[in-house]
Amino acid sequence: MPDIVAPSSGVHLVLPSYFSPKNMGMLDPATTDGRVVFFLPWEGGVVAGTTDTMCSVEADPRPSEKEIEWILSEIRRFLSPDVKIRRGDVLSAWSGIRPLVRDPKAANTKDLVRNHMIHESEAGLITIAGGKWTTYREMSKETVDRAVESFGLKPLRECQTETVRLIGSHAWSDTMFIKLVQNFGVDPDVAKHLSHNYGDRAWAVCALADRTNGSAQHASLEQRIHPRYPFVEAEVRYAVQYEYAMSVVDVIARRLRLAFLDAQAAREALPRVIDIMAKELKWDDARKQREGRKGLEYLTTMGLPDSILDESPAAANAREGFVNMQTTRSLDFVDPASYYRRGQFSAEEIGAILAAFSEFDAHGDGHIEARDIQPLFESIKVPVPDNGFEPFLDAAGIRHSDPGNAVEFEQVFDVLGEIKEATNAKGRKPTSDLNLNQIPTHRSGGSV
Repeated sequence: MPDIVAPSSGVHLVLPSYFSPKNMGMLDPATTDGRVVFFLPWEGGVVAGTTDTMCSVEADPRPSEKEIEWILSEIRRFLSPDVKIRRGDVLSAWSGIRPLVRDPKAANTKDLVRNHMIHESEAGLITIAGGKWTTYREMSKETVDRAVESFGLKPLRECQTETVRLIGSHAWSDTMFIKLVQNFGVDPDVAKHLSHNYGDRAWAVCALADRTNGSAQHASLEQRIHPRYPFVEAEVRYAVQYEYAMSVVDVIARRLRLAFLDAQAAREALPRVIDIMAKELKWDDARKQREGRKGLEYLTTMGLPDSILDESPAAANAREGFVNMQTTRSLDFVDPASYYRRGQFSAEEIGAILAAFSEFDAHGDGHIEARDIQPLFESIKVPVPDNGFEPFLDAAGIRHSDPGNAVEFEQVFDVLGEIKEATNAKGRKPTSDLNLNQIPTHRSGGSV
């Protein structure tokens, strides 16, 4: 029988929550090239997608910059003119492979079926192909019904799938999170997260935390694995003891989903997750190192750069908190940590930019002249993009053709951020409608 499955790559992005109303999304079936794009609130963020590209099957597919930019360009059309989605706002980006199918009985076998298909061969082999996770019950029912019909089977009862409840749903209610707050003292957002994701099993997560910590009651319910998200240490222990998690990737991607929500946050949470799992599973130092490496390798498929695999612990830790504000007068636009920041800067880099700007601010009024921009950039060793500085200045609305034109610090800072983002995105040029006078990426929650 000829191949009936045709793999297709679909890329998804996660953006900060403020880009979408909490209870409303958008789907556009008429994009510039005919593909469907959606923009939906999801797990405290906003998920956007998707592409649809024929691909080969691989264990860890990666999104391409071209696909990411296509999704961003499509959703930009639906936002207010004063709201811009930049590449640096992307928190996570991943590619999944969906199994499209060809009906071997169709007149045109090149046509693809985007839902599931049941095929019965001449030899009596029944094959179910295609479909998606959200329709697995319907797929199962139809397949069994076909077998009953084809082979004259005599089932003892009708299909029960419509009455079989999901694990965790039996004692759940939409106000259950209040009881978790009252009984275990957890933060309301953590309680809502546990109730929403575990259903009535949230009681087991909380009880496990209580037993685990003894006199330090509820400590692992109060300790988040990352400060920006409601995932707590007790969930890691629960994943190991009750959900068969055996690797750090199992936890950050397949149990807690943090890697899908924010790849850099997952990167920062890795050491603590590994320590908890090591205690539960009796890992030695060598195993902990291997898990750390595998975790980083996985996160390179979620939008983080390959350079994290060679990053020193010092470089990774430098992203947390503030660093010395002393001016270095040299900005490294391609250091490994800069990939995480994209268009944002470390405190040390901001200090260098401020110090250089003040030297060219002859009147001390917060302005420099357009003629001073290139010397300023040279003084802090900004690399010249392939297409020069002019496109970035044009996109920011800076009249650089007028040497005496006054330029504010925010304009210079935004241009530097866009140059840095483009440098780390392999030379991406600014779009013609780019408005850089928005909230800089370093204050907006990005990025990968």
